[in-house]
Amino acid sequence: MFVFALAVVFKLCTIQFIDGDKYRAMAQKRSIKPFDIPANRGNVYSADGSLLATSIPKYNIAIDAVTSSDKNFKKYIKPLCDSLAVFTGKSSGSIEQKIKKARNTKDQYLLLLKNLSYSEFIRVRNFPLFELGSIRGGFVYDQITKREHPMGGIAERSIGYERIDENGYATRVGIDGAFGKDYLRGENGRRLKQRIGKGEWKPIRDANEIEPKNGLDIYTTIDVNIQDIAHHSLLGQLEKYEAEHGCVVVMDVKTGEIKAISNLGRNKSGTYYERLNYAVGESHEPGSTFKVMAMMAALEDKVIDTSTVVDTKNGRKMFYGRPINDSGAGHGKISAAKALEVSSNIGLATIIDDNYKNNPEKFLKRLRAWRLDKTLGVSIIGEGKPVIPKPGDKIWSRNALPSMAYGYNMQLTPLQTLAFYNAIANDGQLIKPRFLRAVKEFDREEEVFDKEVLVNKICSDNTLAKIKDILKNIVIRGTGERLYSETFSMAGKTGTARTDYANYEEWRKDRKYVSSFAGYFPAENPKYSCIVVIHKPSTKVGYYGADVSGPVFKRIAQKIYTDTPLIDEMQSVDYKNPEVVQDFEKFNSVSNTYKTIMPDLIGMPAMDAIAFLENMEVDVNVKLNGSGIIKSQSIAKNIKLKSNQTIVLEAS
Repeated sequence: MFVFALAVVFKLCTIQFIDGDKYRAMAQKRSIKPFDIPANRGNVYSADGSLLATSIPKYNIAIDAVTSSDKNFKKYIKPLCDSLAVFTGKSSGSIEQKIKKARNTKDQYLLLLKNLSYSEFIRVRNFPLFELGSIRGGFVYDQITKREHPMGGIAERSIGYERIDENGYATRVGIDGAFGKDYLRGENGRRLKQRIGKGEWKPIRDANEIEPKNGLDIYTTIDVNIQDIAHHSLLGQLEKYEAEHGCVVVMDVKTGEIKAISNLGRNKSGTYYERLNYAVGESHEPGSTFKVMAMMAALEDKVIDTSTVVDTKNGRKMFYGRPINDSGAGHGKISAAKALEVSSNIGLATIIDDNYKNNPEKFLKRLRAWRLDKTLGVSIIGEGKPVIPKPGDKIWSRNALPSMAYGYNMQLTPLQTLAFYNAIANDGQLIKPRFLRAVKEFDREEEVFDKEVLVNKICSDNTLAKIKDILKNIVIRGTGERLYSETFSMAGKTGTARTDYANYEEWRKDRKYVSSFAGYFPAENPKYSCIVVIHKPSTKVGYYGADVSGPVFKRIAQKIYTDTPLIDEMQSVDYKNPEVVQDFEKFNSVSNTYKTIMPDLIGMPAMDAIAFLENMEVDVNVKLNGSGIIKSQSIAKNIKLKSNQTIVLEAS
């Protein structure tokens, strides 16, 4: 036993004096641990400074029921519970019983309040006992940060978010997700906490070891007024046609700024919300909106003109053993321009097949020159990839070209289609759609984003002029004539495409379509381009693009021009007419040098002549008759004037 006791003493001395630092560090590591304090994420603003997304600090309040002295606990526990009762609406007695029980069981972390705002946090922090601090009063709090969208569900998916799970994996959506890492996120702070058992950790002190550094603010291109118009216009039409989902994008023609983007999908209960970013991420067959690209390729390659006659038969024509149909009874022999105006599938398929079947690469090369085979490279994560097939691909066949002519056997996202229509409105310049204007720290600009040109000129001015006329006529007398308005002009193309038709027999039993409209307004001097795409409207209500998507386009255009103030900026008010300046300097020199010599006033405006003579301190009598230009003067030029002389001027 004596030898065993010596061994124990030896081991204790070894642990204490030799390995003591090692074991003490291990113990502290297990009981004290640093925790990250999330930085306030930067705000997201609209173009006019309206708040789209912001980080709101929230606070959880707990009490360490053990740390305060018996004297302080007995003195302040009742006033504290009374204050908490007023704050929460619970009885003071039940709160006091709960805290006393925690003190008896040595509970160092009893959660009392959750998700308090900053003002509520300050109020609670000044309650009796809590105002003594963490050591003397047992006041414990945790700060968390929540992301909120002041506009609610409007553009929520496009504004987006960044979420990081417990394993460090990030989910990034929309503008917030795209720019979170580089600008919005900020730098986390650090705070030490002590383990108090039962998996709970309590801050050691009130102050943080490292204070968090807030993220930068970003200013988007979104116009909240146009965004509100676009959202509600789309929502109303989705509800009316009981559609599955849809999207709308409004783009500034000259700058490429996205002024509004709305993506609404239906949940199981039939309610629409910002489910996915369909405009950016969903590639699908564009249908008839692609006919504009096909026509432009043929015009630019000079294989047709707008007056070229194409035979659309009686609404049905066979292409390599497969029929292509037009709606109705067909249009017979019509011009190429008319074929696009009435959206003839047969017309466009015939034009492209007749002129490119022996050299499809010529047609495909034109599409590639317009970057239709490439993503736009927009900042929002998840842009859908376009599909433009070529010979040798699995989906290529003899029917590929005629199918592509009217928007099948290929895929584009709504935003990619809109970018091309915007180039037509922008005199041929293809611009990258842009969601961001600037990054700021308070009022100091960290980075400014300008427009990015993808293609300087997609086609000749001649082709542009012809296609613009056709797009304008589509609304006046073509498939979009129901959208025509005498009060403001629009130009664009309707689109109606089948979807989910792989099993044709099943599709015939339950027909599904994608309705779309792409264009710009006003037609003469375009300010905005816009695309509306609505998936799977109820065929019992309607499914044609002019009926389903077109009215959304018209409503947006109409409301922008009736509800949104337009401001014309004058470059300079300091405009000088060289001839007027020369005359002024001539007469001013004479009147100041020779104040008694009559000047030559013939040809001058009457108002200027009067001013010169009054400056010479003589009386003037003007006989005004007509435009106000001096035709005669009672005293000839270079004659010396007498005192108190009256000069008569005749103006006509």
